[in-house]
Amino acid sequence: MAKIQMKTPLVEMDGDEMTRILWQIIKEELLLPYIDLKTEYYDLGLEYRNETNDQVTVDSAEATKKYGVAVKCATITPNAARMTEYKLKEMWKSPNGTIRAALDGTVFRAPIQVKGIEPCVKNWKKPITLARHAYGDVYKNTEIKVPGKGKAELVFTGEDGNQIREVIHNFDGPGIIQGIHNTDKSITSFARACFSYALDTKQDLWFATKDTISKKYDHNFKDIFQDIYEKEYKDKFEAAGLEYFYTLIDDAVARVMKTEGGFIWACKNYDGDVMSDMVSSACGSLAMMTSVLVSPDGVYEYEAAHGTVQRHYYKYQKGEETSTNSVATIFAWTGALRKRGELDGLPELADFADKLEKATLQTIEEGKMTKDLALITSLKNVTVLNSHNFIKAIRETLETLL
Repeated sequence: MAKIQMKTPLVEMDGDEMTRILWQIIKEELLLPYIDLKTEYYDLGLEYRNETNDQVTVDSAEATKKYGVAVKCATITPNAARMTEYKLKEMWKSPNGTIRAALDGTVFRAPIQVKGIEPCVKNWKKPITLARHAYGDVYKNTEIKVPGKGKAELVFTGEDGNQIREVIHNFDGPGIIQGIHNTDKSITSFARACFSYALDTKQDLWFATKDTISKKYDHNFKDIFQDIYEKEYKDKFEAAGLEYFYTLIDDAVARVMKTEGGFIWACKNYDGDVMSDMVSSACGSLAMMTSVLVSPDGVYEYEAAHGTVQRHYYKYQKGEETSTNSVATIFAWTGALRKRGELDGLPELADFADKLEKATLQTIEEGKMTKDLALITSLKNVTVLNSHNFIKAIRETLETLL
């Protein structure tokens, strides 16, 4: 068959360690034989980020704004040990955080469900997508360890010098204080991204905070969501037969356990961090999770939801065999290719992405899988494949579908 032709490049962001190895094998085995792949390539491996003083990450984000669709490999966020290992000039920030800030994006994560890897919650039949606000709150906090007696105050000083003051607590002994913040601009972007993604994927949208206790902070989130929904999205939701509703976070948790899934659950930053781990763990593995960053103006960046699989990479470097799950990385590519096909009016590209996803899941359902899935599957007599052979098995299945 002739290779599928692309009109517009994808922004391709290469990464680190074992996922970098898988990235190349996926391209060689599953993409390049079938697609005349057009990408604008950025090396986000830690060595090159260090060499360019992290300018390459900024450049990749700007390219994503230009072309509208990106696909990203997992990358290292350095700590003290990585500083030494990679001889870094400084402890560079998370590339995901840099890209997220540049695109003003919201992260949407959903489990990849496959026969034989059943969710722990028996009635979950469809994936639950977590929409996580990715700015502020505890992740941008300021903390004080209180040494002893005294008064803690919250103070805002306006540009005109006027102050708003509230007593936090009168301490009669040691304690702790935490200051957190958010901005109406960021919350507004979060809301628009959630409503747009719900329409794009034809799913109901839930939003949950704790506004009964946090009567100003959380209530502000609730009010902004409701205002934007009423003014900009209500008619579109009703026309699409979709529902938006707000509920308390504790009510949402109780409801989620009793649903069949198939909706988007929007959460503040910390809630989204915790709940996405709960949903992914209940569905089997972080390696079976899609992740897409969506900006309010419709820019998409697809990635795997897991790390660089450092332990397997060290084994690979020693020449030892690895059995690393590449499903989330494959689905990052298929997500980006499908979106590129949709935006460019190339149904054959979107159809290829669908077939590659089907081939990946069918391979697992036929009992051919990596070690992490073999340990949790309900299928009998499975074949455990190494990293490369699993991708080759997917290619064999793909050939039958094409």
